[in-house]
Amino acid sequence: MQLVSDEMSSYVGKSSWIRKMFEAGIVLKKKYGEDAVCDFSLGNPDLAPPPAVKETLLKIAENADKPFALGYMPNFGYPDVRDTLARKVTEEQEVEVAGSDIIVTCGAAGALNIFFRAILNPGDEVICSKPVFVDYSAYVGSHGGILKPVSCNESDFSLDLDAIEAGITDKTCAVLLNSPNNPTGVIYSAKQLKELGELLTRKSEGRKRPILLVSDEPYRFLAFDGEKVPSMLQAYTYSVACSSFSKNLALAGERVGYAVVNPAMEGKEQLINVMTMANRFLGFINAPCIGQRLMQGAIDSQVDISIYDERRKAMAEVLDEAGYEYPMPKGAFYFFVKAPGGDDVAFCQRLMEEKILAVPGTGFQYPGYFRLSFCVDTAIIRRAAPGLKKAMEG
Repeated sequence: MQLVSDEMSSYVGKSSWIRKMFEAGIVLKKKYGEDAVCDFSLGNPDLAPPPAVKETLLKIAENADKPFALGYMPNFGYPDVRDTLARKVTEEQEVEVAGSDIIVTCGAAGALNIFFRAILNPGDEVICSKPVFVDYSAYVGSHGGILKPVSCNESDFSLDLDAIEAGITDKTCAVLLNSPNNPTGVIYSAKQLKELGELLTRKSEGRKRPILLVSDEPYRFLAFDGEKVPSMLQAYTYSVACSSFSKNLALAGERVGYAVVNPAMEGKEQLINVMTMANRFLGFINAPCIGQRLMQGAIDSQVDISIYDERRKAMAEVLDEAGYEYPMPKGAFYFFVKAPGGDDVAFCQRLMEEKILAVPGTGFQYPGYFRLSFCVDTAIIRRAAPGLKKAMEG
C-alpha cells in the first residue's frame, strides 16, 4: 500500500548518493572502527565556530529571560539583522544593498525554496550547469518546475554559454548557478558572468517576465590562491543571491542564511514580498532567532580557511602520488576526480573495499567522476593514501 505521493516516492527511489555513502560509512565504521575508515563523503564543516559565536551566544543567554527574547519576528527576519547583513553583502557583492532588499532564511536551501516558490508556474524550466548539486531537482520540482541541466566545458567545468543559450525555451524562468561550485570547486569568472548577463538580457527581450538569475553561494568565503568570487549582482540586473552561514561560521545545524534581491531590479518589491510570504507558507515562518543573532554578532568573523587550504594541498599530493586526474579546486572543500575506468559507481565501491568513502559523480548527474570532501583532518587524508593508490592500481 502506498501512502505517499508519486513525486515524493520517486525522490526516495533516487535518494541522494551522498546520503547512501554516509549510511554505508556507518556500517563500515561499526565493523572496522571509526579510525579505520576515511570518510570523504559529507560536506560537513568540522572546524569549531569562531570565538565570536560563543561570545554572542553567552550574550543571548543573558537576555533569554526577557519577554519576546525568543519570540516571533517579521517573516523576513529581525530588521536590525537585515541591516547588518546589508552592510556585509554590500562589501561582498560590491553593490549597494539595503536591509529591505534581504530576506533572512532557513539556510541557503530555504532561500532557494522560497525563491522557486515565488517565481515558478507549473512546467516552468530552470537551467543549471552540470555537475548539479543533488537537491536542486527537488527544490525546483517541489514547486512545479523542471530542472534542466546543461553541459559545462569539460576541460575545467566552467560555464558553457552556448549550451545555456541552446537550453533556453519559452518555458525558461531562471538560470541557477552555484559558485564556488559543489562538487567541482570551480569559481565562475567575472568575464563569464558578464557574458551570461548579456545573454539573459538579450533572451529576455519581448518576454512577459525576464529570465531570472539565482546564485547559491554558501562557499563564497572559501576561495584559494588569491582567487576572488565575482559578484552575481553586478553581472545581471534580474538576479538574486542566496547564501548561508553554515560553512564560514560553522553553523550548519543552526539553519540561518539569506536571499538578497538585486536593488536595481525593476519590480523588486513584489518579488521580495512574495518570497517573504513563501517563507511563511512553506512553514519556515522565520529563520531561527538564535541563529540570526549569532550571525549578526559574528558576521565579521569566520573559520580559519588556511586549515582548509592545508587539507586541499595534502589531498592534491595524495591524489598526485596515486596518479589520479582532477582539476585543482579554486574554492569550496571538494575534489571532483576522474574515475579510473570510467564507471564512477563501481570505482566508489572499490574505494569502499579500501575503507574509503567517496560520492559517485552519477549523484551529481555527471558520471565518470567522484567527489572527495576535504573537510576532515589532514591525518585522515594522509591515512587514505595507500588505499587510494591500491584502488587506482585495481
